[in-house]
Amino acid sequence: MVYPSTLICHVNRIAKTLPFPTVRVSTSASFKPNRNGLLLRNARNTSTSTTQNNSSGPLRGIRILDFSRILAGPFCTQILADYGADVIKVEQAGAGDETRTWQGKGEAAHWKPEAGPTSFYFAAINRNKRSLTLDLKKPEALEIVKKLVANVDVVVENFVPGGAARLGVGYDDLKQLNPRLVYASVSGYGSSGPYAKRAGYDAIAAAEGGLMHITGSPDGGPVRPGLGMTDMSTGLYTHGAILAALWHRDKTGEGQYISASLFETQLSLLINVGANWLNMAVDGKRFGAAHPSIVPYNTWKCKDGVWLALAANNDRQFKVLAKTIGRDELPKDPRFATNAARVEHRPSMDEIFDAVFASRTSDEWLQVLEGSNLAYGPVNSIEKAFQHPQAVARDMVQPMIWGSTTSGEWKGIGPAVKFSATKASIRDRPPALGEHTAEVLAEAGYSGDEVRSLRDRGVI
Repeated sequence: MVYPSTLICHVNRIAKTLPFPTVRVSTSASFKPNRNGLLLRNARNTSTSTTQNNSSGPLRGIRILDFSRILAGPFCTQILADYGADVIKVEQAGAGDETRTWQGKGEAAHWKPEAGPTSFYFAAINRNKRSLTLDLKKPEALEIVKKLVANVDVVVENFVPGGAARLGVGYDDLKQLNPRLVYASVSGYGSSGPYAKRAGYDAIAAAEGGLMHITGSPDGGPVRPGLGMTDMSTGLYTHGAILAALWHRDKTGEGQYISASLFETQLSLLINVGANWLNMAVDGKRFGAAHPSIVPYNTWKCKDGVWLALAANNDRQFKVLAKTIGRDELPKDPRFATNAARVEHRPSMDEIFDAVFASRTSDEWLQVLEGSNLAYGPVNSIEKAFQHPQAVARDMVQPMIWGSTTSGEWKGIGPAVKFSATKASIRDRPPALGEHTAEVLAEAGYSGDEVRSLRDRGVI
């Protein structure tokens, strides 16, 4: 159904007031309301040309062949896909990306039996992509890769270093077919060095790269962050490096090889803690939710049991905070007069603030702090984080129709960065395993009979 333009404008205005934002209605898309009254965009099984024509992102026209699995590589290529690139995800026939099987407890009930191997974990990092299944150990699959590489801009892989070359899809092989190719490898430790061929995972990199040493309670053991931060940070670094390499290519005509690793990413993220060690031989410590060099910068438990995060980054802000909470005398105390003094007397400062914030509920403190221009906020559950007014206003939840779920819909997390002219978007739901194999091969020049033959022989 096509909606009249006047109705479209009216619906979009109403949608802004609802608990979750909706994908904006256009006159060229199909929509239906969900049980909450939100308009859900209909998931499409689209060809590349349709996908690219519906993208207004800055990378429209860029094609990526993505051999990566798990988190770092797929997170990288999803960002590029959100920005408009056509990402062809190469998966092992019959198995696919391991995250397809990473269903949480009770999740199976949310998928229809015919959905095939998939999970919300997989869906969270593989939208806007097309799935091509190949058995890379078969010569015919390598021929398919060679045909595709001639017309792609970027290859991303996360084989153990040397693995891609053994399969015939390494940089030295593929650059002969396409000298303009930007080839990004993501690994645990990088493409050289004594640990190059060792397997790497997020938690191991967080451990060996120092993050776990400084994460957790001062009185407890090392703690892994609740998300794969090292993996995702590596994906972020790699997506930026790919864009830089594409810029270089556009100026010189030369492609190049990019090597990214979880271990190097984690070392680079040590920032101030790393600088303190390198320049003063001061080791990092665990401070819980506190900051090693700023006081107060922590979370405090309020009377109602809710934790409040609060920071005063300089002495001026500390004076404002002291006045706001009714403790004007604190900045006059030599122990707290400067940030350096407060860091030295952290336990005394924490003891005072523990008592202050325990005296009122979180809502009461939020009212007190309103208008202070200080940085503060409650420690939200995941539910409350997505219900946050700012999350709604910035379209950070985007529903879409997806027939494979028992509810008939899927909510994606919106792109984090907004463009004024070339909008990033969620155009297509995450793909079923091998869903676009025939489509991609047809674009590469394979006939229907050839595709059927390849399927019968287990190549695809």
